[in-house]
Amino acid sequence: MSKAKPKEKPFEISKWVVWDAYKRVKANQGAAGVDGETIAEFERDLKGNLYKLWNRMSSGSYFPPPVREVEIPKAEGKGVRTLGVPTVADRIAQTVVRLYLEPEVEPLFHPDSYGYRPGRSALDAVGACRQRCWKRDWVIDLDIRAFFDSLDHELVLRAVSKHTKLRWILLYVERWLKAPLQREDGTLVRRDRGSPQGSAISPLLANLFLHYAFDMWMVRTFPDVPFERYADDGVVHCASEAQAQEVLDAIAERMVEVGLELHLDKTRIVYCKDTDRTGSYEHERFDFLGYTFRPRLAKSKHGNFFVNFSPAVSDGAKKAIGREVRSWRLNCRSDKTLTDLARMFNPIVRGWINYYGRFYKSELFRVLRRLNEYLVRWAMRKYKRLRGHPTRAAKWLVRVARRDPCLFAHWQVGARP
Repeated sequence: MSKAKPKEKPFEISKWVVWDAYKRVKANQGAAGVDGETIAEFERDLKGNLYKLWNRMSSGSYFPPPVREVEIPKAEGKGVRTLGVPTVADRIAQTVVRLYLEPEVEPLFHPDSYGYRPGRSALDAVGACRQRCWKRDWVIDLDIRAFFDSLDHELVLRAVSKHTKLRWILLYVERWLKAPLQREDGTLVRRDRGSPQGSAISPLLANLFLHYAFDMWMVRTFPDVPFERYADDGVVHCASEAQAQEVLDAIAERMVEVGLELHLDKTRIVYCKDTDRTGSYEHERFDFLGYTFRPRLAKSKHGNFFVNFSPAVSDGAKKAIGREVRSWRLNCRSDKTLTDLARMFNPIVRGWINYYGRFYKSELFRVLRRLNEYLVRWAMRKYKRLRGHPTRAAKWLVRVARRDPCLFAHWQVGARP
């Protein structure tokens, strides 16, 4: 008698894609979900766990567990932001769907959509915004209220269905959208709107939703009005105040149509004031992706000074950097050498320099030079001959910087003592 053929799965999902998804989740690390299982614990039976996940997804019997609710403070202490942390297995499952869906939708996205896209970054968005602020006098600084918590599930699924014929993708996206949040006390919160910020699939769903809700609508309605969008953060450039008001009113109506709402206290029209644009307006600055755009003194290639409307590290980012540096308690680490301190903190400082130092670097240097003040205090605590002598300690640090200018990351870019 011939052997019975193994029963085919309803859905054809590649095991190699599941393996690739696992590698991506492992690279991103991340906290444990509601089951408390870490990546290391998941890997104790890696082959079995991945097979079980593949088997359930392929048979249509995978049901995502609740998402663990985590609250993190917003910048400058302005309330809290709620994140949803899926389990390790669920993050892998979401990444599997993303790996199938992303190649279908990515080529269709608007060129000025920058958030969570391969080969694009927040700095690209800031750079494009900088160029357009020089060309257009008015800006609409957009802020959508509770965007990730307000996504209309039906509209999300309709957008997904336009770009895939794989029924299992729609099936699991719908299950993820409806998966409840589990609070710290164990209570479950059912959801009929929104997609948890922090999950692997949410950024792609958010981009797809806003592709139709905003990007393509702008192209149809205001084809000559450029914009930059990074997820739910957006800036629109207008030629006049009247046009800015017209566009803003239309955007507010459009947001209501798709189940969203502009945050009226944070959404504003801004005048891009500089040497050539000398008018006055209520708002002459705005924040975008950690940068503050405002009139700043600049120097031309001929050595002449002028006022330029340009971005630099924002006040909120500077305060966050200051809090982080204070938390290191550098001056109290007298058990460490300078080389130890450089090894411990250079990666973090280098990250700040790479991001916030791209535009108007001198503004960031004012913050980074505080590190030198902490190093002077460290030297006074470390060496007896420098105790109580801040001037002597500062001169000592200057000599060290001259002798080894590449020791600290901020010294390498010119923020030396």
